Amino acid sequence: MKKDMSHKSSKFNFKNLILGGQDGIVNVLGLVLGVASATADKKIVIIAGLVSLVAESISMGAVAYTSSKAAKEYYESRLKEEEEEIKEQPKAEIKQIRDLYYNKGFRGNLLNSIVNKIISNKKTWAKTIMQEEHNLSPEEYEKPLSVAAVVGLATVIGSIVPIIPFLVLNIKNGIITSLIFSAIVLFIVGALKAKLSIGNWKRSGTELMLIGIVSAIIGYGVGLLLKIIFGLNGVVV
Repeated sequence: MKKDMSHKSSKFNFKNLILGGQDGIVNVLGLVLGVASATADKKIVIIAGLVSLVAESISMGAVAYTSSKAAKEYYESRLKEEEEEIKEQPKAEIKQIRDLYYNKGFRGNLLNSIVNKIISNKKTWAKTIMQEEHNLSPEEYEKPLSVAAVVGLATVIGSIVPIIPFLVLNIKNGIITSLIFSAIVLFIVGALKAKLSIGNWKRSGTELMLIGIVSAIIGYGVGLLLKIIFGLNGVVV
């Protein structure tokens, strides 16, 4: 049981890594390409990218913390309700457990053994109902700070991807390389995301890659528009 919960926790953390990573890549890619299309100074592009990296990682970490904390509080309130129902209506709750495992295909002595084992501990009893009936697992809500740290770190890592080309290349080559590099990474992230579910990895990878490309095009277009409006000079396109 502990091994199974550890596996679910690792899978949940991996999902958070993907969430933060894809968000960092997509948002910073659009920003740096927008800035790059409006200026010939790659230092400005790098500074803008790094500022966005910091802001995005803090924002994503904060959102992950508050949402995870709210989910944890919701889980705990529902768990308390289940414990009260077990205390007040034990026969109905025993039947609920029996029905859950009967529907899974268990019969006879094996079914009785499972039911008796579960109801022998009220905490286990309540958590089983939470997981089997409401599809709520405690390991997903145990550590809001840990979730925030994973998402924030993943956002930092993802945000670095579009910036790297500008550290070694000029603006024009940096734009092209950043777009290609980010698109490849987004495809891989999308494919990995599908591997955690029942989705098609090719479709998922392509969808996420296209989201990044659209974001880049919009950002680039906004940069060009601002260049025209403000009459910026020395732009490399």
